[in-house]
Amino acid sequence: MRIADSNWMEIEAYLRLDDRVVLPFGSTEQHAQLSLCTDAILAERVAVEAAAPLGVPVYPAMPFGLAPYFAAFPGSVSLRVETLLAVARDLIESVARVGFRRILLVNGHGGNAPVGAMAQEMMTERPELSIKFHNWYNAPRTWATAMAADPSASHGNWFENFPWTRLPHAKAPEGVKPRPDLAVMKASGPATVREILGDGAFGGPWQLPDDVTQRIWDEGVAETREALEGPWATR
Repeated sequence: MRIADSNWMEIEAYLRLDDRVVLPFGSTEQHAQLSLCTDAILAERVAVEAAAPLGVPVYPAMPFGLAPYFAAFPGSVSLRVETLLAVARDLIESVARVGFRRILLVNGHGGNAPVGAMAQEMMTERPELSIKFHNWYNAPRTWATAMAADPSASHGNWFENFPWTRLPHAKAPEGVKPRPDLAVMKASGPATVREILGDGAFGGPWQLPDDVTQRIWDEGVAETREALEGPWATR
C-alpha cells in the first residue's frame, strides 16, 4: 500500500501486526526520450506492485540520487555523496523511530550504490534493524531475462522503456543506436559525456515489444516481493 493513500492512524494499526516497510530510491537524470524521472518512477512502481499483496507500506520514491556524469544534460539533478547518505540515513532513522524494523530499500539507479554500504553500517549501529538494499533491475532472474531478450540492456535504451516511463509527445527513434565508448565516457567530464552519448542512451534498441519488457518487469516485481517476504536478519 502506498503511504500516500494512508493516514497516520492506519500506519499505527499496521505496526501492531507487521514491521516491514519499503523506501524506494531513484534519480532525476537524462534518459534519452524517456522521462527524466525514469529511475524514480520504476523504483516506486515495482515496489508498490511487489508490496501490494502483502499489505506492506511503500513510501514515495526519493527522486534524487548520484548522477554527476549527466550534469551537462538540462533537467538532470545530482546530490553530493554525503548529501544522499545523510538523507538516506534520516529516512531510515525516521521510519525506525516509529517502529518499522525490517526496511527494504528498493533502488532504481546504479549511482546510488553507496546507500547499500551505509545500510550495512547502520545495522551495526542499530542491531534491532534489518535493512536490505535491493537493486530491482539487476536481481538475478530479472537480469537474466533482460540478457536473454537483448544483451544491450542498459541506461536510457529499451531496458527502461516501459509505458509508464514514456512521454506521449516523445516517440522512440527507429532502429538500433551504436554502442558508444562507455570506458571513455566513464573517464570524462559532463560536457564530454554529453558529446559521446548524444541523446543520452547507452546504445542498442530504443524499444522492444511490450510483451518482452513486461516479462522482465514481472520478474522484477516477483524478486522484489521475494525480498520483502524474507529471509530477514534475526536479531
